[in-house]
Amino acid sequence: MKRFLLILGMWMGVAGAAQPNIVLILSDDLGWADPGFHGGDASLTPNMDRLAREGTEFTQFYMTPVCATTRAALMTGRYPYRQWMDWRSEDFGKPDYLALLGMTLAHLPDGTPTRRVMGLPTEERTVAEALREAGYATAMAGKWHLGEWLPEELPMGQGFDHQYGHYGWGIDYNNKTIPHNAPAIFAVYDWHRDQKPVLETGYSTDLIADEAVRLIGQQSKQQPFFHYIAFNAIHGPLEDIPRHTPKLEKRAAAIKCLDEGVGRILEALKENGLEENTLVIFTNDNGGLTEEVNQPWRGTKNTTFEGGIRVPFIARWPGKIAAGGRNDAMMHVTDLFPTLVRLAGGSLEQPLALDGMDMSAVMLEGKPSPRQEIVVEIAGSVRLPTLRRGDFKLVGQELFNLAEDPYETKDVAAAHPEVVAEMAARLKVAAAERPPLGDLPILMDPALPWVYGREENPLTPEEIKLHVEAIRALQPKSYPPGQYPWPGAPKDGKIIYTGDGR
Repeated sequence: MKRFLLILGMWMGVAGAAQPNIVLILSDDLGWADPGFHGGDASLTPNMDRLAREGTEFTQFYMTPVCATTRAALMTGRYPYRQWMDWRSEDFGKPDYLALLGMTLAHLPDGTPTRRVMGLPTEERTVAEALREAGYATAMAGKWHLGEWLPEELPMGQGFDHQYGHYGWGIDYNNKTIPHNAPAIFAVYDWHRDQKPVLETGYSTDLIADEAVRLIGQQSKQQPFFHYIAFNAIHGPLEDIPRHTPKLEKRAAAIKCLDEGVGRILEALKENGLEENTLVIFTNDNGGLTEEVNQPWRGTKNTTFEGGIRVPFIARWPGKIAAGGRNDAMMHVTDLFPTLVRLAGGSLEQPLALDGMDMSAVMLEGKPSPRQEIVVEIAGSVRLPTLRRGDFKLVGQELFNLAEDPYETKDVAAAHPEVVAEMAARLKVAAAERPPLGDLPILMDPALPWVYGREENPLTPEEIKLHVEAIRALQPKSYPPGQYPWPGAPKDGKIIYTGDGR
């Protein structure tokens, strides 16, 4: 009987007061080689480097090749192709992307070309919903990128008690507008608090950090919390940076501002006595825009080579996760859902099966990863079907042995036809699991709103309208035929970004 009561007490401790707070910090388009702990300029990333010293780095952590798909995988613990979230919401307003699906631009009744609305389906159970069910307060600050129009597809419709930041792919850090609203080429305002537009001044990296610090400071110690801090840094457009220039070029200055934000969050946890029982994760959504910033890996964002999907990943939980550790266990972004929910004492019972695996024993005890494969991409996306299985990785028709050739320089498909056949068959099975897309009947109306959010747009304050009008007046009125203010789709699994990747 005493043993039973002891076990029951331990279980209640895990599910109750001992539940860890969780702060998940996600940067955007940071390269593998950018942080000092990967050989980058240490003067730019002292706080990221401190986190690496105080926690464990997981060196084989994989995201998806691009922003929105990673966020869908993170929120649901499921491969993005299961909801067609391997396509970004804005892609359904881009003629060149739609052509790959055999689709054309939608039009409103008056003939205006517009976007088909696409976002994370509401039937998906998100990690925020699962943690809220486990008793957590949930808050999100920063970039959402899982739908920007329907309220049920926005953060507070997907499990977050509080929302702050922007919905779409990438804002101007200072004026808070999305530079284009494909297919419209003009700016849309995209800055919100609790899903209402708010006109604020300041640099978005600093504002997101401000909000994170504020949330930590007001958080009750009687209730565990999950704070998802999704910086838009260092995603383009990189316009005016408030400090560190001209001593540093823009990208480096943006990295330093991001690092300062990370440092402020860490300090807020310490000052509020929350450091010891808080799991802090720092990672990035996909590879950087150039191979130079992703060294030594091949590839870039929007490709399935290692440089596009292998990202920095640090986990710190004092006394629970080893300080200064390195772990090469294979892990995937979908694994965060079951891992965090399990650590929180929550339930993984749900109608939709998870692709993610519980990595709590890997993180806390250093046990081997249960993961043997990662379905990176399947047919039907704009990128090459790609599968990692053990040491082998199939990218399109090329096969690489990552144990012998981690930089993907030698195609060994001819030497291993049986491996290619097996992996191609596995990808074919996965592709058959993709549901029908449907005709996406909901259209963005108006095609060029003042602000994102269908319910928010009709109530746009006059001060925001004037703000947007002033920005639109300075934008190009047209582009040459066949050219757009966004990068074209990858070709043959490759993409060359110019400028800041907007």
